[in-house]
Amino acid sequence: MASANQHDHYAWLLDTAALIRAGRFEGLDTAQIAEELEDMGASTARELENRFGVLFAHLLKWRYQSVRRGASWETTIKEQRQRIARLLRKNSSLKAQLAEIADDAYSDARLIARRETGLPEAVFPVVNPFTWEHTLSDFWPEAIVE
Repeated sequence: MASANQHDHYAWLLDTAALIRAGRFEGLDTAQIAEELEDMGASTARELENRFGVLFAHLLKWRYQSVRRGASWETTIKEQRQRIARLLRKNSSLKAQLAEIADDAYSDARLIARRETGLPEAVFPVVNPFTWEHTLSDFWPEAIVE
């Protein structure tokens, strides 16, 4: 089965599922199945990191470019908070990696905020200014007055 479907991932997935359902375990490529399961886990962690990146970028924009605040930014912030909470509820083991995921996401968020606001990157703090309480609660950062 592996050679017939080595270039068709979707067909391999369907065929593998059919073998498992039929109890034909001798025909399974267990190494490939293990790799696929690991990839699925990594994909879920990447989704969480991406959602945090979008959330942090919008919180930064909300704080540092308050003149452009609007319903779209507010909705994006609320949506990302809701989706992050749902992801963590359904994948509670990701909580062990949360600090690392959030740090990586914040680093990306600074670049996103810079690109989307046109403000210099140095405007945005190098260290994430948002606590976990801020991140997942109904917190709205005030504008920085300079």
